[in-house]
Amino acid sequence: MYILFEGIDTCGKSTQISLLADKYPALVTTHEPGGTKFGQQAREILLSDSIVSKRAELLLFLADRAEHYEEVVSPNKDKVVISDRGFLSGIGYALANGDFDFDELVSLNKFALSNHFPDKIILFVTNMETLTLRTSEKELDGIELRGLEYLITVQNKMQESLKKLDIDYFEVDATEAIENIHQKILSYLEL
Repeated sequence: MYILFEGIDTCGKSTQISLLADKYPALVTTHEPGGTKFGQQAREILLSDSIVSKRAELLLFLADRAEHYEEVVSPNKDKVVISDRGFLSGIGYALANGDFDFDELVSLNKFALSNHFPDKIILFVTNMETLTLRTSEKELDGIELRGLEYLITVQNKMQESLKKLDIDYFEVDATEAIENIHQKILSYLEL
């Protein structure tokens, strides 16, 4: 089973993936961008926010996604693979960045994923107050420096996109206590 944990920065995805990995050591955990050797290089470029063209940025994310699928997801199709981010983030960021068409983005992502969208998606949804607090406690990367309003727009685009896709999903209130969120995820995933 291929599962995405999606949401904007500081919403708690990584914390919850760590809790699941501790409980279920056989899980394959990974992340985008950066889950492959190529992805690590792509991540450095993407997080530096040095690309002027939003199309070039999108294509680099898609290249990373295609490599990640071939190198990590596909070889582990008989296991449970949990990815910290994936195509939904890609669509959310692209829609927040400018003049991209939703259907075209879905098509490009299907191509990158060899027509294999994830089986389930968990979307972590936060609010401005929690986002402000959590981002104040860390050094911001180039994408986070685009601003908190931008990140909330990305989150909204992910929510809108999920409603249009035919994928099983669960929204998590990222402002809840870590253990409460963990229990809800366990109930949803039924691992």
